[in-house]
Amino acid sequence: MKKLFTSESVTEGHPDKICDQISDSILDELLKQDPDSRVAVETVATKGLIFVTGEVTTKGYVDIQKVVRKTLNDIGYTNPEFGLDWQDCGVIVSLNEQSPDISQGVTSTEGLHSEQGAGDQGMMFGYACDETEELMPLPITLAHKLAHKLTEVRKNGMLPWSRPDGKAQVSIEYENGYPVRLDTVVIAIHHDKNITHDEIKSQIIEHVINPVCSKWLDSETNYHINATGKFIIGGPEADAGLTGRKIIVDTYGGMGRHGGGAFSGKDPSKVDRSAAYATRFIAKNLVANNLAKRCEVQLAYSIGVAEPVSISVNTFGTSDKSESELIEIIQNNFPLTPAKIIEYFGLKKPIYQKTAAYGHFGRSKFPWEKIIKLNLKN
Repeated sequence: MKKLFTSESVTEGHPDKICDQISDSILDELLKQDPDSRVAVETVATKGLIFVTGEVTTKGYVDIQKVVRKTLNDIGYTNPEFGLDWQDCGVIVSLNEQSPDISQGVTSTEGLHSEQGAGDQGMMFGYACDETEELMPLPITLAHKLAHKLTEVRKNGMLPWSRPDGKAQVSIEYENGYPVRLDTVVIAIHHDKNITHDEIKSQIIEHVINPVCSKWLDSETNYHINATGKFIIGGPEADAGLTGRKIIVDTYGGMGRHGGGAFSGKDPSKVDRSAAYATRFIAKNLVANNLAKRCEVQLAYSIGVAEPVSISVNTFGTSDKSESELIEIIQNNFPLTPAKIIEYFGLKKPIYQKTAAYGHFGRSKFPWEKIIKLNLKN
């Protein structure tokens, strides 16, 4: 049986991704000074203005203005014509302390329970499959690679007319559950006014799509590149950005469910982030250890309570083991409480800015992507 599945990604200059990177850059700077910082930083971007808000409790100090401007410069917002300039934009900061009612539940010995509890209630999903070497779905993998390539050819000068904002989307044709070809590729790339649509299309196909997707292209592949005809006004000038608004881009491109919690700007006491990393680690290793070809893992937590309130595993009929057997394997092999997850992956280190564009999963540089040998004995 044939079917299509579509996923998208965005470049680091997309308005929402600007905000994710600023929030995570602030988080990293706070963790450098105080690894126990409690951080929930939200960023808003619009034409000529960045607004940073949220809750922070820390022993450190960060020059928020400096971090914001450096992040914008690194992304490439270096010209007022782009709608946001790192030197001249306004930066407004309004931060409060974390609520003490939350703090006591995530600090060991302070709440109703002696062990550090979850920073909030909620459910987190992790997913893995065997259709790529990254054990990620092919659609989101290709979409991320295309988005990253758009940034690469801008920064190395190959496409000097391109600007920071951009999006990539792919529709993959599946047959009997496995990808066989790329049916449609969609690219939107921010550009200056001195280039024609035909030039953009030919150069994007040559320098971006073909190098990334050649294995999956055929004569029937459809191309939609800047399909409105032009994309001269872009970035926060065209669309306001918000932290945490690209949760599907950040995870599995819609292949597999999502608990609803965003990642960026949150310290690891927030299980929205740390437990989502743990569930990816579990799912990936169940697939890597040949216990399933496709796997989705759910953990759910109560605020202030350490142990998950539930564990769920779905292997979509690709495993010889029952769900109860797989849950026992999970309990015997993986960290499940917030404190153990944080310690196991070293999540108090300033590693987060690098996660804030091109996906949190499927990239070997992150500790939750490592493969381990599981103990399958009772």
